[in-house]
Amino acid sequence: MNKSKLVRWSIVVALAGFIFGFDTVVISGANQPIKELWHTTPLFHGFFIMSMALWGTVLGAIFGGIPTELFGRKKVLLWVGILFAISAIGSAFATDPYMFSFFRFIGGVGIGVSSVVAPIYISEISTPVTRGRLGALYQFNIVFGILIAFLSNYFLQGVGGANDWRWMLGVLAVPATLYTILVFGISESPRWLITKKNDLAAAKDIMLQIGVTDVNAETAAILQSNQHETTDGKAVTFFNGKHKKIIYLAFMIAFFNQVSGINFILYYAPEILEKAGLAAKESLFNSIAIGGTNLIFTFVGLYLIDRLGRKTLLIIGSFGYILSLSMVSWAFYAHTGPVFLMSFLLLFIAAHAVGQGAVIWVFISEIFPNKIRSAGQSFGASIHWVFAAIITLITPIFLDKDNGIFKDNPWPIFGFFAFMMVLQLVWVLTSVPETKGVSLEELEKKLSL
Repeated sequence: MNKSKLVRWSIVVALAGFIFGFDTVVISGANQPIKELWHTTPLFHGFFIMSMALWGTVLGAIFGGIPTELFGRKKVLLWVGILFAISAIGSAFATDPYMFSFFRFIGGVGIGVSSVVAPIYISEISTPVTRGRLGALYQFNIVFGILIAFLSNYFLQGVGGANDWRWMLGVLAVPATLYTILVFGISESPRWLITKKNDLAAAKDIMLQIGVTDVNAETAAILQSNQHETTDGKAVTFFNGKHKKIIYLAFMIAFFNQVSGINFILYYAPEILEKAGLAAKESLFNSIAIGGTNLIFTFVGLYLIDRLGRKTLLIIGSFGYILSLSMVSWAFYAHTGPVFLMSFLLLFIAAHAVGQGAVIWVFISEIFPNKIRSAGQSFGASIHWVFAAIITLITPIFLDKDNGIFKDNPWPIFGFFAFMMVLQLVWVLTSVPETKGVSLEELEKKLSL
C-alpha cells in the first residue's frame, strides 16, 4: 500500500499544531516584560495580555466547524496559516496593550480553528490502523512548537534589549508563512467530498493516492454512514438523544485536560519556577527542560497509542498526574527546594504527554459521525479552550507576586489539580470506551444509541 502521500499530507496539516504550540507558550517569555512596560494590574494583565489569545481560541473553536463544513478542510487550513502570520507580525509591532490584545486575539482564532480542522482532516484521510499515530502527529507538533518557543524565548532574551518580547512573538511569522505555502500541496478530504459535494469521482481518486485498497467499499461505507445520520430524509441535529454519549465523552475529556493544570504550567512556567527559588534566567532555561520532556514523552505516546489504545494511555497518565501533582504541591508546602519540585514537575509533563496529550485530539476527532464531525470537533475544542481561558485569566489573581491570593506559596493550586485528576481516573475507568483499530463508520455504530 502506498502511504507516502497519506503521511506527507498528515505531516503538513499537523504543522498547524506546531504554530499552535509555539503561539501558546511564547507569551510566557513576554509575560513579565509586558507587565513592566505597560504597568498592568493583575486582572487587566490576566485578561488582556495572557488570556486574550485564548478567548480568540474559544471563538475559533466554537465557530470553526462552520467554515470547515461549508468550504472544506483545505481552504480553512490555508486561512489558519494566514491568521497566524498576521497575529505574529501585529503583536510584535503593537504600541499599546489594546493593539497587542487585538492581534493576540486574531492568533487565538487561528489556534481555535486549527484545533477543529486539523484533527478532522487527519482522521478522515487515515486508516483505522494508522489513525492514532497520524492523529497524534498534531499533538507531537504542538509540543515540538512548545519546545521551540521555550528555546526561542531563551536565546532571544537579551537580543533586543527592552524589545526582546517583540522578537519572541514576531518570529512566529516564519513558520506560519511556510505552513501556508505547504498547505497548497495537499488535497481535500475525500469524506468531505462525498458527504458535502457528492463528488464520488474526486474522492475515489484521492483515496487511491493515499493508499486505500478498496475505494468502492470505502465509499459505500461512508455513504451508508450518511444515511445512518438521517431520519426520514432529515439530518439528525447535533444535540440529539442518539449523540448524548459522544457529547458527554467529548466534554469530559476536554474538561479534564485543562483541570490537570497543563496550560497553567506552560503559560506561567518561568513565574512558577521563580517561586520555587530559581532566578529569572534559570527559570527560562528550566522551561526548556519542560518542553524537552514534553517532546520526548510525546514520542512515547505516539508509539503506544495504536498499540495499547486510548483508554490505557489515559489510565497511565492519570496515575502519573496524581503522583506528580501531589508531590509538586508538597514541594511548595514543605519548601523542599527547586530540584525536588522540578523533578515532579517534569514527571507531570511526561504523564500529560503520554496520556491526555497524546489522546485528546485523536479521541475527539474519531468519536463523532461523519455528518456531525465538524460540529463535534468544534464542541470538544471549544470546551477545552473555554476552560483554558478561564484558568489563564484567573491565574494572576492567585499567583501575582504583589497581590496574589497564593503569592507566597501556590501549593493549594497544585493540590486542587491533583484532586481533579483522581476524578479523571474514576471517569476513565468507568466511562471511556476503547477506540483503537476501529473504523470511523464502525465507531459511529458502536457509540450512537
